[in-house]
Amino acid sequence: MANSKSAIKRIKIAERNRLRNRTYKSAVRTLMKRYFETVEAYVASPSEALLTEVNQAQSKAYSKIDKAVKRGVLHANNGSRKKSRLVRYWRRSTASLEAPSA
Repeated sequence: MANSKSAIKRIKIAERNRLRNRTYKSAVRTLMKRYFETVEAYVASPSEALLTEVNQAQSKAYSKIDKAVKRGVLHANNGSRKKSRLVRYWRRSTASLEAPSA
């Protein structure tokens, strides 16, 4: 156990930050999973409505990732890697849809 007042305060602050960070990380993971599911649904049956859903899911995920980076929950490179992963998934998934059938 901590012996000084400042050490006790630092323990409380660290715990508070840990809980806040955990909620951000969880939200980022959830939004990324929702995006992947939406892309899979779009690839299964492409439509304008599903494309709009994909764009909204991507926007929400990007926003939460950027906020996590801004608040120091994620490192900037980690946030960039997560956003890159979303785009890469979209491109790989829709490559078969855009391929010309000549």
